[in-house]
Amino acid sequence: MLKIDALPAFTDNYIWMLQDPQRRLCAAVDPGEAGPVEKWLDTRPGWQLTDILITHHHHDHVGGVEQLKARYAARVHGPALEKIPARDEALVDGQRIRILDHELDVFEVPGHTSGHIAYFHDDAQDPWLLSGDTLFAAGCGRLFEGTASQMFRSLQRLAALPASTKVYCTHEYTLSNLRFAQAVEPENPDIAERLEQVTRQREAKHFTLPSELSIERATNPFLRCSEPSVIAAASQHADRSLETAEAVFAVLRGWKDSF
Repeated sequence: MLKIDALPAFTDNYIWMLQDPQRRLCAAVDPGEAGPVEKWLDTRPGWQLTDILITHHHHDHVGGVEQLKARYAARVHGPALEKIPARDEALVDGQRIRILDHELDVFEVPGHTSGHIAYFHDDAQDPWLLSGDTLFAAGCGRLFEGTASQMFRSLQRLAALPASTKVYCTHEYTLSNLRFAQAVEPENPDIAERLEQVTRQREAKHFTLPSELSIERATNPFLRCSEPSVIAAASQHADRSLETAEAVFAVLRGWKDSF
């Protein structure tokens, strides 16, 4: 069975390490710097880095790719619509790749960047998603290159995945995202409970990831744009009546940018 661990990088990034312990094979996801991956491998003699998975082109996700590929001869997979260093396989929407004997579906999820992709492992017992900077725990990525409409559609696509899907995003933003979520829905008991739990986790310096899609649907305002309470809060913030979930999303994203 595949194991997934987080390697902290920079201030709040995570590099996810996919592992096949029986065969001592692994893959790195969005290695913004090579050091954490090299240190992980140096303490595990006999392990081989076979693949590197990239979600988008930002430096804190690709900065370590060339060094890791040069040292370990790993195969680099990344979005076809973006410039990815040392990429071997350019991926497009609907493609399926096999990593460590696990099938991953490629979704194009533009918004944060124009060519951002996510990787989904569709398994009845253990589905999981590598969401990069598109879907965060209790939040979503900023709109650097894409539009609010693109990000809204991307998030709707991810929100439709099975409720038990584990969400492996690449930043430890959960606490600040939940503070915003509570500002949007102060009466939501699920948000209040999650905020209390995550506050304790961070005080103890524990990771808050992965999340689960069922939890995101209950507490992530960007997945709740059709909920009356979220519509009301966004409309009040915008000082106008918002008629569509997409319009609500656009207001929420702008609100969060200055929160």
